[in-house]
Amino acid sequence: MKYHLTLRCLPIAILIISMGLLLFSCANMSRPSGGPKDETPPQYIKSRPLPNACNIDGKRIEIEFDEIVQVDKPSEKIIISPVQISMPKIQAQGKKVRIELQDSLLPNTTYTLDFGDAIVDNNEKNALKGFSLSFSTGDTLDSLQISGILLNAENLEPVTGMLVGVYSNIEDSAFSTLPMERISSSDALGHFTIRNLKADHPYRIFALKDANRNYRFDDPSEDIAFLDTAFVAYAEPKQYADTIYTDSLTVDTIIYIDYNSFYPNDILLMAFNEQKKNRYMEDKSRVTRNKLDFIFSTPHDSLPRITPLNFEADSNWYVLESNLTNDTLSYWIKDSLVFNIDTLKLSMQYYRTDTLNNLSLCDDTLTLTYRAPKESKSKKRRNTRNENDSLPDAPPTVFAEMTINVSNSHDVHKPIPIQFATPIDSINHSAFHLYEKQDTLWINIPDTIYTLAPDSTRSRTYLLSHKWKPEGEYKIEADSMAVIDMYGLHTDKVNKNFKIKSLQEYSNLYFAIMGIQDGAVVQLLDGGDKPVVNAPVLEGGAEFTYLKPGTYYARMYIDSNNNGKYDTGNYALKLQPEEVYYYPQALELRAFWNVEQDWNIYQTAIDRQKPNAIKKNKPKEEKKDKKEDEENDDPYGYGSGNAYGNTPGGYGSSGGYGSNPSFPTRR
Repeated sequence: MKYHLTLRCLPIAILIISMGLLLFSCANMSRPSGGPKDETPPQYIKSRPLPNACNIDGKRIEIEFDEIVQVDKPSEKIIISPVQISMPKIQAQGKKVRIELQDSLLPNTTYTLDFGDAIVDNNEKNALKGFSLSFSTGDTLDSLQISGILLNAENLEPVTGMLVGVYSNIEDSAFSTLPMERISSSDALGHFTIRNLKADHPYRIFALKDANRNYRFDDPSEDIAFLDTAFVAYAEPKQYADTIYTDSLTVDTIIYIDYNSFYPNDILLMAFNEQKKNRYMEDKSRVTRNKLDFIFSTPHDSLPRITPLNFEADSNWYVLESNLTNDTLSYWIKDSLVFNIDTLKLSMQYYRTDTLNNLSLCDDTLTLTYRAPKESKSKKRRNTRNENDSLPDAPPTVFAEMTINVSNSHDVHKPIPIQFATPIDSINHSAFHLYEKQDTLWINIPDTIYTLAPDSTRSRTYLLSHKWKPEGEYKIEADSMAVIDMYGLHTDKVNKNFKIKSLQEYSNLYFAIMGIQDGAVVQLLDGGDKPVVNAPVLEGGAEFTYLKPGTYYARMYIDSNNNGKYDTGNYALKLQPEEVYYYPQALELRAFWNVEQDWNIYQTAIDRQKPNAIKKNKPKEEKKDKKEDEENDDPYGYGSGNAYGNTPGGYGSSGGYGSNPSFPTRR
């Protein structure tokens, strides 16, 4: 009653405003602002069937969590073992996730649903990592598990989302003919755990980037990893101490809790691609009238055969330029009557991958049309003005284009590239002149002291090489008609002045390498993990001279076949990719510094060698539950049975590779 009396005492305007505010607040049912951000992932409450239940015959699974959840990319992240040919139906409904298996369940078989990080909460997308559910269709449940880490063999990057599976059939042919029996998927940092393995049973392990989702290696373009040896999963009983405090300082009780630690938990898989990609024509183009360009997906040791279809020409109607691997080809057309045809049709015979993944000779009919660029308005006005003049301008002389690529300040150790826009027919070496400035005079350097030779790696490029003097001043001159191209055009007169840098502008670096004497190559890398310069390892050392000051990183690969390049693996030949190591720190080089750096390639665990600054899959800082880590025998918080079970140094119970240079887990 008092409430109504108070309302009657309010002025009408205040009453209207108050009611309006009340209605507005009721109409906007938004989530209250403020409060701490939700950083806790969903927690498992119950499921049907229960975890590790036996004698299950139904194909419907329901899991309940403590909050509303979503399933992120279920077809990619959720892995079911044994593998399901038909994709199960997976959906989130409120706090529950429902799964309906489509394949018939096998008798006396343990099934595992590995969710990875697919279960996330509805609001902040906090992921429940490493969650799995297991049950058996028989009387017993296989309970052993193995774990490890999957790295890219060439750059030691953790590999994410790659299938890792095992076979009880340990024959080599199983990987290419049978689906994996029990599988998992590598997480964001490359860790994997394969659960519910049988006791006293040998397994072989593989990793596969399964492009066609048939769970076996039948496509040579797929990324893979494998170990040559089989293993047997096992567990050891252990204890951890749980301390109960009466207050923050006083210990009340210490309870010892038994648990099982699963092995092997230090498996190292190195992923690679055999570079057996399907061969096909990636692109064809005719950007200019006189040149036809073709790009193929992979190298080949033979060249295509081309035949004109809508024009007549002899067998020498073109000049072919190809790179070292024959996957980039340019056909320069000699005859103007041919290249002035807007549309050229020709037949090309080349090797292409067929439906059986074999190289077979195919015959393509190709059409290449030249489309002239549109003329600008200013050029049109000039042409119109010239047409109206009584005495038109004489056409300009057209020269073969030559570019001397040297800056005003040239590196002391590098040759000078001289590039041509078109293939050259002849070059007159005596028409090139090199001069050195001494005091105020230009002194001619005899052509017996410097060299001018074709670049073996670049078409239409010559290299002028000389032992440059630091801080020296030089000049290159080329006479008119020094070079004549395939169309009979000659170059114009060219001269270029330049200076050589001082030695004080460079740094020098020497690696004293422990663990290998020779048969390896060290690569200096930039901040993007790209090689800048290479040096061989000779007598336990690798030397780099004339380096620009800056920040570098270093990678080394074991050149097992001594061919001077990194080689990948091959499963049919049982070849692992060549081993790679990273120097675990950045190298800061300053001008006029000589740096000697020790490098023990076994001192740091292989998964921790690559510096985070150039690593793409970087570990995230997360709060770790010390009690949980101790329970899982995992001092780094990677979770139960993961790659680092009882290994403070990274791999193996010896404490990592640092104390064991024989690489026991690089199987």
